[in-house]
Amino acid sequence: MKEHQNFFGIDERLGPVAISFRREEKEGSSGAQNNCRIIFRTTELKTLRGSILEESVPSAARHTTPRGLTPKRLLEFIMPELNQHCLRLASNSPKVRDTLLKLDEQGLNFQRKVGIMYCRAGQSSEEDMYNNESSGPAFEEFLDLLGERVRLKGWEKYRAQLDNKTDSTGTHSLYTRYQDYEIMFHVSTMLPYTANNTQQLLRKRHIGNDIVTIVFQEPGAMPFTPKSIRSHFQHVFIIVQVHEPCTENTYYRVAVTRSKDIPLFGPLFPKGARFPRSAAFRDFLLAKAVNAENAAEKAEKFRSMATRTRQEYLKDLAENYVTTTPIDSSTKFPLLSLGGKRKDKMKGAKGAELHSNGALVWAVMVNSIDEWEAGEHKLPCLLGVSAESVVLIERYSRKVVFNCSCRDVIGWKAVTEPKDGGPCLDIFYERGESVSISMMENQAEDIREVVQRLELVTRGCEALEVTPLRDGVGQPGFLMNEEGFVTELQRFCYAESGGLQLWARVVRLCGHSLVHLSLDERTRLLRTAHKIHITVIPPDENGKPRRWGREGSHGY
Repeated sequence: MKEHQNFFGIDERLGPVAISFRREEKEGSSGAQNNCRIIFRTTELKTLRGSILEESVPSAARHTTPRGLTPKRLLEFIMPELNQHCLRLASNSPKVRDTLLKLDEQGLNFQRKVGIMYCRAGQSSEEDMYNNESSGPAFEEFLDLLGERVRLKGWEKYRAQLDNKTDSTGTHSLYTRYQDYEIMFHVSTMLPYTANNTQQLLRKRHIGNDIVTIVFQEPGAMPFTPKSIRSHFQHVFIIVQVHEPCTENTYYRVAVTRSKDIPLFGPLFPKGARFPRSAAFRDFLLAKAVNAENAAEKAEKFRSMATRTRQEYLKDLAENYVTTTPIDSSTKFPLLSLGGKRKDKMKGAKGAELHSNGALVWAVMVNSIDEWEAGEHKLPCLLGVSAESVVLIERYSRKVVFNCSCRDVIGWKAVTEPKDGGPCLDIFYERGESVSISMMENQAEDIREVVQRLELVTRGCEALEVTPLRDGVGQPGFLMNEEGFVTELQRFCYAESGGLQLWARVVRLCGHSLVHLSLDERTRLLRTAHKIHITVIPPDENGKPRRWGREGSHGY
């Protein structure tokens, strides 16, 4: 709903593409800086969304018109592999907006439908389950745990193809919200029952089209096999067995079966796990169901269907909803000066990208994470720091080996000129755990960039190394509480003169992570260590202790 430009075309290598541009003033810049926002769509499932400050584009000043940096110049910098000659300005047809919305909302849907089949004692087949006219007390108890019964007639929230006007699909259904998701269940016993009809098509029409199905088994039900289900769409079955139903000791066992091309999904659980009837079990089951459908979208069958749909949408836009205006028709660029300052003009404004909301990425070696075993093993990773998260991704397997919220970063310690090895950085998070990374010897500037980025997106600060000497009676001159905060500080002692402050947070004691030391171990080190050495995170500018995101409000 904001002014922007759209360009469509068919690239020889990428196929049909659709690109949207918007230029806007950067928040808080008082008109001094402009941000260019870009959405880039191909037939691949991932839509690329990003933004870039105009001043961080090389030679931006020479190519900026009164309306800002041209789309052509931006694309040359960001996507040099794209053939811009194929692009044409989009028409003003309402079909353009509607189609782009459909494309951009693909994969961003927060509504889910989940089937629930009821299996009584002695039953196992699809026909048996669909022909249960009503539910027993154990099933009712399970449904009460999962969601709320809602009247379908007049229902205005997500209805999952159920009839909310004439009761043709039953009078009530089961609905719930989980995190950002709306979930409507297709419950076999709440859908219309047809006497003398073994197939129960009114029920199968809904449940048979659900990707995820929960199979609820009463005590004495026969073993379930997905081979007994005749459907092309039911790809994941979550089998829930109830034990000791309708008592104070009710608990459930869970098993999952999925089509072979659907990847593993969480939350994982140990074999034979027993889940008491509780809100925690409800959350586990709903997370499992949501993740099951998200995983199914990665299966080849669903990927190819979605890719085909995207391709048709994009092709239609590129062929039928464009003007004759090419992307570069309105701009004539001056020739670049070949004078002595050309090299400088090819650089963007230094540090402009550090203000980006998206992740900035550096190649690093991970030395250790507190929970890992200590050792010399180093792992090649990519460090990404966005406005919201800090992540480490293993370069070859592409697995996430570490992540935390920027709110949870409390400090860092950078060593840009180490005696041996390359520059390194310790990032402290949550209660004082840390992750340690290093870079090549000539990349000290990269470490400084990471620190600058952390200063902008977190509430942490540089850690301080303090070596307090014991006084005449063997005391270090400060006291800390169980969390590691300095609660008492002796005036004019060695600790204070070394920079220690009240409410600083001790994260390391004599080279050990404080959070992993017992109270006895801490006391012993403070009393007997040959030399006390502590790493501390200073308090904030108001003298208050630096706490991580959820600390103090929700507990650990």
